[in-house]
Amino acid sequence: MSRRFDAIILGAGQAGTPLAGRLSEAGMSVALVERHLLGGTCVNTGCKPTKTWVASAYAAHMARRAADFGVTIPGEVGIDFAKVRARAEKITVDSRASLRRWIDGMANCTLFFGHARFESPHRVRVADEVLEADRIFLNVGGRAMVPDMPGVQDVPFLTNSSMFKLDAVPRHLVVVGGSYIGLEFGQMFRRFGAEVTIVEKGPKLIGREDPEISDTVRDILEAEGIAVRTGAECIRFASAGPDVLVGVDCQDGSPEVLGSHVLLAVGRRPNTDDLGLAAAGVETDARGYIRVDEHLRTTAPGIWAMGDCNGRGAFTHTAYNDFEIVADNLLDGADRKVTDRIPAYALYTDPPLGRVGMGEAEAKKAGHHILVGRRPMTRVGRAVEKDESLGFMKVVVDKDSGRLLGGAILGTSGDEAIHGVLDLMVKQGTAKDLAHAVHIHPTISELLPTIAGELKPA
Repeated sequence: MSRRFDAIILGAGQAGTPLAGRLSEAGMSVALVERHLLGGTCVNTGCKPTKTWVASAYAAHMARRAADFGVTIPGEVGIDFAKVRARAEKITVDSRASLRRWIDGMANCTLFFGHARFESPHRVRVADEVLEADRIFLNVGGRAMVPDMPGVQDVPFLTNSSMFKLDAVPRHLVVVGGSYIGLEFGQMFRRFGAEVTIVEKGPKLIGREDPEISDTVRDILEAEGIAVRTGAECIRFASAGPDVLVGVDCQDGSPEVLGSHVLLAVGRRPNTDDLGLAAAGVETDARGYIRVDEHLRTTAPGIWAMGDCNGRGAFTHTAYNDFEIVADNLLDGADRKVTDRIPAYALYTDPPLGRVGMGEAEAKKAGHHILVGRRPMTRVGRAVEKDESLGFMKVVVDKDSGRLLGGAILGTSGDEAIHGVLDLMVKQGTAKDLAHAVHIHPTISELLPTIAGELKPA
């Protein structure tokens, strides 16, 4: 016995839930299936809790700097980690409850909890229920990758998910992986009072960024007392009593680091290995990501893939945009494509990094002759007034056309201010357009027109 719907959505994440709402409003009967927690990574182990912890760490950091602003705080600044954790848990639980109310209010949507597997291209089993639909949408997300490194299975380790189960600040947190997740956790736990070492296999942190960004981020972290070990070609693990020994074999420094806790932050993998995709004719690539075309259609007719599982983006905002593309094309007859999206993201260290489009190296590799506008944050009035003048901002411009190719703001409010560049790029704007804009003083954004008017060859 099976139940038939107009659409089945696997995964109640940042694309699946709004799509259920949109299809329900259009009068379609929808089965929304979630195997674990509503909200996906963002709500439960990603954006919501991590940025809440980042905010607590920032508050501690600024409290320690109070004297710099002429503010007196008696005694030492302490960390009540139980309250830090409780605050994040409440925000996550409240978000899940809000999602549940939204889903329950959808007139044509039925929510199922359980592990879904394909039995055929348009037939899915969830526990004892068999669901059928002509249209199926996959929003199954991803999880932390556990690297195949010597000894990794012989020691206790943490991932971005299990970090939220900690009941105390580690004595010494060793972070394996010097990219976005690892750097955020590393800095926040240093500010919570832990000794922190970041171990990165590559020659620099956040390897996809231009060297000046990577180098500046490293300087910022090291200035807070974080040890950074790059070029760790032979990472390995072994127990050392209650601690974990991490072998690094870097050219400089001790070949081993002894930590009380180890966080693995070396990448993500999609949750596609146990869905029975072969029975549906849905192909994946060598890393398990579902193959999709520019409209997010899979290799099986009537099946789409959205969010982290399709390899076209690993962010909440790209997952939500996937929903918009699919919904507009399906319901409004649009022709929106994922290839039209301009890459944009942020690194939520302090100061944050806001990034859009191409960096210098990427633009040159793509064959552009480029001009670059730069300004250190020490020359941004708003940053100086806040006494948060670490970092810099820059824009990358095509020399021949004047088109904006990308931008980076590594500095206070950089994650917000970068949208001025992004919005202009969406409209195919030029550096001249940006230079002629009149921005509000005093803000971080007001220096964007200035640097757009001071371009130099890279």
